[in-house]
Amino acid sequence: MGTVTVEVGVMLLSSFDPVGREFDRLFGRTFGFGWYGPAPAQAGIPMDAVRREDDILLRFDLPGVDAESIDVTVDRGVLTVTAKRDEERTEGEKPYVRERIAGSFTRRVRLGSAAETDKVEASYSDGVLTVRVPLAEAAKPRKVEITTGGKPALAA
Repeated sequence: MGTVTVEVGVMLLSSFDPVGREFDRLFGRTFGFGWYGPAPAQAGIPMDAVRREDDILLRFDLPGVDAESIDVTVDRGVLTVTAKRDEERTEGEKPYVRERIAGSFTRRVRLGSAAETDKVEASYSDGVLTVRVPLAEAAKPRKVEITTGGKPALAA
């Protein structure tokens, strides 16, 4: 199964395996796994990305994850978030229903050339990891002067 990557604007938002996900979706409908129940193969980190004037904010949902198990790295323009959630089970307990996924999670985001990767910041609060990716001056919006007949007329 191949990996397809899609670059959007300033950064690559996600990598995905469409064949594997479609198989898991169909398998899940039939047998109650995948998108419809526990599936370690589908363990991922949901993310929102918000573009602001000076930066991009990435918010990753990591509920129940100890902050000490989270690792954020930037290497050659790729931001990698890894985290681990341990299974909560004491002696004598046997799982009856298990929908909360435990294990290791990874999400990679390719940052565009406009990102200042040496200034990336991260914070974790209430189960949400927020990563701030500052943008280079050249990537910030700027006003463009519009001329008519060789004379400045309006500012856009």
